[in-house]
Amino acid sequence: MTAPERTDGGETLAPAEPAGLEPLAKPPTFSIVIPAYQAAATIATAVRSALDQALPALEVIVVDDGSTDDLAGALRPFDDLIEVVRKPNGGAASARNLGAEVARGEFMAVLDADDRFHPRRIEALSRLASLRPDLDLVTTDARFVIDAEPVGSFLAENSFETSDQRQAIVESCFVGGWPAARVSRLREAGGFDEALRVSHDWDCWLRMILAGSRAGLVDLPYYDYVLAPGGLTSSRVRSLWERVRMLEKAEANPALRVEERPLLRRELRRRRGDAVREETRAQLASGASRRRLARLAMTGGTEPRARVGAALAFAAPPLARRLVEVRRTPEERFAGER
Repeated sequence: MTAPERTDGGETLAPAEPAGLEPLAKPPTFSIVIPAYQAAATIATAVRSALDQALPALEVIVVDDGSTDDLAGALRPFDDLIEVVRKPNGGAASARNLGAEVARGEFMAVLDADDRFHPRRIEALSRLASLRPDLDLVTTDARFVIDAEPVGSFLAENSFETSDQRQAIVESCFVGGWPAARVSRLREAGGFDEALRVSHDWDCWLRMILAGSRAGLVDLPYYDYVLAPGGLTSSRVRSLWERVRMLEKAEANPALRVEERPLLRRELRRRRGDAVREETRAQLASGASRRRLARLAMTGGTEPRARVGAALAFAAPPLARRLVEVRRTPEERFAGER
């Protein structure tokens, strides 16, 4: 099968298949892992969507990340249908890692506790993984949902790379945050970095792809990604700075090729600029901290315009409020919304 092709009613986007590749005689198994923290209000909907799959998963695992609400009560109706593992609170990356540790399926499909699977998502992923056993990351398109209303889709805002996935994963998280990952390769890559609170998924896919994994997608919106209405600017700022940290970490990855390093440096420069601009906006909106603006203006390895904007905000906040660019890219608009 070459990309693009029709799979499960949707277009398949994937790198060209290796010569002589044969489909699997038996489809791979999937574990659905649902990390949950203080999710008693939403967990039932997520679990029900995992259980209502046209092609059932091998197992549905909820990882209780140290919740103090009545998560156990919300899960009680599913006692005989799911596995629940509990741990002290450590963040989403640590919950995903525990899920990968206990998962028995060949692939781990993560479902956030406030999101939903379409009933045919596992079926679509299974068919793609069966037709393309060379893929270690398989996913579908996703809908962005606010107040139960779709407001867009991932592929409408982002392109899925099929030719040079090594370059693409440095430039953006083109696979999104919800692929199903081959568990053996996920473990080989070291799992999710628990020091990263937001970008641990992108960091993990980057390490897997640089290590040789390939990704494919079925162009059907089979994942509902629920966004908080009008997410907080502070969350966007943290998210953007964490992307910088993630790419700084990638500089030390031994799988990064010499010819790929200039691209990584350019991306770091751009990402630092995005973070400086967004934090400058946030400082201006909240009553600027002159000390912080001065530091932003002196940020090294970033775009001059971003530093000039921070310097202007430091020197003349009223003027800066009128002049600082307020438009955002689609990626910025959806950054840190949860």
